[in-house]
Amino acid sequence: MSPSKAMILGCAGLALTADEIALYRNERPWGFILFARNLAEPQQIIDLVASMRDAIGRPDAPVLIDQEGGRVQRIRPPHVQKYPAGAELGALFAADKAAGLRAAWLMSRLHAFDLTKLGINVNCLPVLDVLVEGATPAIGNRSYGGDAAMVTALGTAASEGLKAGGMLPVMKHVPGHGRAMSDSHHDLPVVNATRAELEAQDFAPFRALKDEVMAMSAHIVFTAIDAERPATTSRKVIEEVVRGSIGFDGLLLSDDSSMNALKGTLGERAADIIAGGCDIVLHCNGVMDEMIQVVREVPELAGKSLQRAQAVQAAFRPAHGASEEALRAEFAALVPVA
Repeated sequence: MSPSKAMILGCAGLALTADEIALYRNERPWGFILFARNLAEPQQIIDLVASMRDAIGRPDAPVLIDQEGGRVQRIRPPHVQKYPAGAELGALFAADKAAGLRAAWLMSRLHAFDLTKLGINVNCLPVLDVLVEGATPAIGNRSYGGDAAMVTALGTAASEGLKAGGMLPVMKHVPGHGRAMSDSHHDLPVVNATRAELEAQDFAPFRALKDEVMAMSAHIVFTAIDAERPATTSRKVIEEVVRGSIGFDGLLLSDDSSMNALKGTLGERAADIIAGGCDIVLHCNGVMDEMIQVVREVPELAGKSLQRAQAVQAAFRPAHGASEEALRAEFAALVPVA
């Protein structure tokens, strides 16, 4: 079998089109990502996920989702319960550390019950961005809060809960999105904090969780490190900070390449992402013309990037035995759902 290409792709709707199947089969993405537009009801999701994997002939291919809780919860009631935003876990932790940590673990373990039944095996969680007052609402209550030690503790618990449920986490958004004053979906945020400030606060949770196998980059310019390029396409940020100071040697995914923080055509963006040092180009919106541009510029996984991707595949473990009913009841007692 030919090696996968260094990309994760989405799709347009609830079922794959013939053109999508052909693109996947010919171009061999390493994995896939799902959004609300792809999700109607459980059997449809199971069928879609199976068809994605079937198209590339890899029944173990990673299938990702952003199922954080709060406003970033792609699968919603009635198919799964409503989960709280990260900030609610942060507030609970501030009042009772043990309760906050247990709730973060439980919520991730419940995500795993929900998602693995559908064939989804990677959740883009935890959000390790340490929030700064006045920052863009794009992160907002998705963050656990403004204290790096609290973010680290809750992020660790969330990661462990996913892994206990047979899933893998993706830390985001390395090396930190909490100071961004604009939304990288629409504009390129520029952060002028000093390197010392960044090291002490923004980078700290990622450094503490550096042994996780996957992380997602931030589309943010850190002027203290590279005043020209956002972290996602900055070889200096990735080599000096992500791989260096933070010490993360896992698989580095770009944030969505279709976000307007990045400039140029989708092909140019994909080429810049790989040149900057990310291992994987993430393209989420399922627009065929954009995907065609991306696949032309993305290489096959090779070298260190291939080793990191193989390490991800090797990291999956069976879920620990647990009573879903009992864990849901425990979580409800800690975090009553409105």
